[in-house]
Formats: sequence, C-alpha cells, structure tokens
Amino acid sequence: MRRVALLRLKIFRHSIKVPERLIVAPTDLRGIDPHVADEILNGRFLLAGRMLETNGKSPFTFTLPSRPFATRLHSFGWLRHMRAHKTERSASAARTIVDSWLSIHAGRMEGIAWDTDVTAQRVIAWLSHSPVVLQNADRGFYRRFMKSLAFQVRFLHRMAPYTLGGLELFRLRIALAMASVAMPARASTLRKAAQALDREFDSQILPDGGHISRNPRVGLELLLDLLPLRQTYVNLGHDLPQKLISGIDRMYPALRFFRHQDGDLALFNGATSTLANELMSVLRYDETAGQPFKALPQSRYQRLAGGKTIIIADTGTPPSGGALRTAHAGSLSFEMSSGRHRFIVNSGSPKFAGHRYVQMARTTAAHSTVILNDTSSSRFSLSPFLNHAITEPVRTVTVERVETEDGRDGIKLSHDGYVRTFGVLHERELTLNAAGSIVTGHDRLVVREGYDSDEPVKAVARFHIHPSIVLQQSDGESVLLTAPDGESWLFSAPGNEVLISEDIFFADSSGICGSDQIEIDFDLAQKTEIRWFLSRKG
Repeated sequence: MRRVALLRLKIFRHSIKVPERLIVAPTDLRGIDPHVADEILNGRFLLAGRMLETNGKSPFTFTLPSRPFATRLHSFGWLRHMRAHKTERSASAARTIVDSWLSIHAGRMEGIAWDTDVTAQRVIAWLSHSPVVLQNADRGFYRRFMKSLAFQVRFLHRMAPYTLGGLELFRLRIALAMASVAMPARASTLRKAAQALDREFDSQILPDGGHISRNPRVGLELLLDLLPLRQTYVNLGHDLPQKLISGIDRMYPALRFFRHQDGDLALFNGATSTLANELMSVLRYDETAGQPFKALPQSRYQRLAGGKTIIIADTGTPPSGGALRTAHAGSLSFEMSSGRHRFIVNSGSPKFAGHRYVQMARTTAAHSTVILNDTSSSRFSLSPFLNHAITEPVRTVTVERVETEDGRDGIKLSHDGYVRTFGVLHERELTLNAAGSIVTGHDRLVVREGYDSDEPVKAVARFHIHPSIVLQQSDGESVLLTAPDGESWLFSAPGNEVLISEDIFFADSSGICGSDQIEIDFDLAQKTEIRWFLSRKG
C-alpha cells in the first residue's frame, strides 16, 4: 500500500499546485553556532561526529561518512547556523547547497533523503530558515524551492498512514501543521492538520506529561518544534489545535521531573546527552513552573529529592508497540545527582554510533541495576527483521512509596523479568534522608518457591559512574567518588567486595567515551541480598 501511494504520488506530482510565496517563517529555538557556519562556508561539514571536506563542491555528490551524517545532512537542521553571520555570502552558500539537493534528490524519492522522518525535519527546517535560503534569490530558484516544498508536504500527507506511531509520526504531524500555517492553504487543510496533531497528543502524551516511549529526551525534541508552532498560530490569528496549549503545559512538569542537578536529563530508554542551551531555550517558556512531581504514575518513574540530591528511578515495564524497537531493559535502574554533578547514571544511548553500540546501550548491563548471568531483564529479538525489538519484556513492576520513621523518603520496587528464566524476583529498596546526605539501597533476589535449577546463578549489581567523577578504592568494601569541584560521596557495601572496573559511557556530548563503574558480585547459592550506602563526605 505504501508503494502504491508512492506510485500515485509520482504519477500525479505535476498536478500539485505550487504556492506563490511563504506567509511566515516559524522560529527555530535550537542554538546557533557561528563556528559551524564558518566551517560550511569553507567547505567542511561537521555533522554527527564526522567531517566531510567538499572543497567547494556539493556535499550531495560525495559518498557520505555515515548514516547518521547523511540523516543530519538531508534533514537540513544545520541551516540554522547559517543565520549566525547575516551576510549575503552565508545566504548564497545556503541557497547553493539547497539548489544542489533540488537538482540531485528532488526528483528521486529514494534513500535516506526521502526517509519519512528526514523529510519531516527538512520541511520544518526549510520553513523555519527560508529567510536565509531565499534572501535575494532569483525567481527561478524561488519557484523550484516552493515546488519541492509543496511536493514534500504532499509526500508527508501520503506517508502518514504508513508511519509507525511515536516521535516520527508526531514530528510528521508537526511538519504538516507548520506547513498549513506557513504556506497558503485552505481552511479545511488548516483544520485537518490541527485535528491530526490533536490525535497525536491524545495517543502519545500520557496524562502525566511523559511520552509513550518513556524516553525523557523525546519530550524536549517535541517541545523544540511545538513551541514555535504554537507561536506561529498565535501570530497569524489562527485557531489553535485544541490540545496544543494543554498538551504543552502537560509536558513541562515531566521535563522538569527528569532534569538532574547539572541541568541534563536522565538517561532512560534511549535518552542521550542534552545541550544546555536547548533545554534552557525550552524551559524559559514554561508557565507551569513549580516543584517537580515525586512520581510520573503513567510514565512509571519515581523521584526522591532531599537537600541538593536527586534520585530518579525507572519503575516501569518497557513501552508497547513501535517503541519496543528502541526501549531499554533498564527496569529498576536509577540515577543520582548532587550539587552540580551526576554521580550514578545509566550508560545512555549514543547519538551517532553504529547499530552495535546502540544495541549494547539497551541491555540491562548498561544500567545501574542488578543483572543475572549477563542476561537482560527484558529479552531482545535477534532478528534484524524485527529491528531487535524487545520480545520478552518485564511484565510486572510493583511500586510502593514509603517514608521511614526517621523521615527518610523511599521506594520499594520489584520486577519479574528473571522469573521465567531463573525463577528469581528482583526487589530493590532506595531511601534518601531529608538532608540529601545519605542514600541507602537494598537489593534482594527472591527465589520462586518450587523452582529448581542446576544452573548456577551469578548476580552483579552495577553502578555506572559519570565520566567526570573520579573513583578511589578506600578499602575492600568501599569506594570514594569525587566530583571536579571537590564534592565527594563514599559508596560502601558492608560484608561485600566492592570492585571498580572499566566502563563505557555512551551519552557524552562529544561521543562515546570511557568511564568507570562500581560492581558487587554475588552468587545466589551463597547470598540472596546485599545492602549498600552512599554518604556525602564533609
């Protein structure tokens, strides 16, 4: 059906009416880097952690360094940097590159250039940065640009029914809504685009403001496009989609919930590093400002806060549907930050790395939780046809919020991800005192009654440490964690051997980097529970 839709689109592409002009250019909230603009003007494209030297030629005539690089190049998000200089040279260079794309790819609906999500991002970028591209443009280029833009919008209309739900479909609906207000359109087109966008708010944004993917960063990605769209509706005096204002207001508390003390977002279910200027550019429009919630009940996360310490824990099962292709096996994992630093983290997801590293980041071993026999708590399909989706997820996670007699806030959790394979239920308890100076942890593995296996079961409790933190072994049962500004915490597990081992942090802003982790190994035949503590020093 998708092929038939594409064929019909090709056959009738010349019947598409080309608009004479654009009505408005929506604002882009993402940061501008003059250095990136300088490099492009000098024929060097720095995208997705790779560089392409073009020597003045079109980048689209080269074999591109990687798939993420190609995605970034064809999405045209880099156009925003060309606004930095506000010169004719910069506008001319942007126009030349867009013109080369029109010559090479506009007539061939194939490859990464016409991936649905890439096309949606390109439509948003071309609309937002049209003042740069069209500055002093001749009539011929203007018409080619508008003709391609109109065709790409029609392409998105045709592909919408065949696009899996999630961020990709939401962004497609944003692109169509943005095109309906930025380009001349009938009232019915405006209305249908708004209604389709409303449906995505209903189906993808949970009542607590989280996204169905359970990825904290998806909310930020959506807000970066939804906020300019809202302002464009207001500026032009159009009726806003019914769910646009309430949906945005619902998303803000969830975004604040996941924000750590250092300003970055927690690393769960595919989240990666966040640029501080992007997050701040979104948060400054937050009219719902207040203290973050203690829990996101529908997104299934819990938060403990005391003093200047924050703990965020994943207390849910993997998401359903298409999100299983990107979901992580991180049930009961947690992150801890204090002051201006994250101390305990998950490994996060890489921005630009290949498939192998992306899959490694999804395993339980890449999360700060307990793993049995190096087996993830949710199992992944080995078939590339299923996109390595989770096929055997954790089915049940229990959550109980508790407050101890001495005023400590805590959560008691359990998941059944290891019951089927090992007959073991993982229980975890985390507490934080009111001053935010003591964290206590209790991991217990409960063997199901009647389950008998000859296979030895080895458990490892992993605590992934942020790369900025220095570890020093104090003794066999404790490790000192020290931040760059001198803040330090002592990790201890009385009666257990505490080890420091090498680790990989996938979510660094500069790319994959080395880090350290703390490990506690124990054999279920000899021990079924461990207790551990984090205490701030000084």
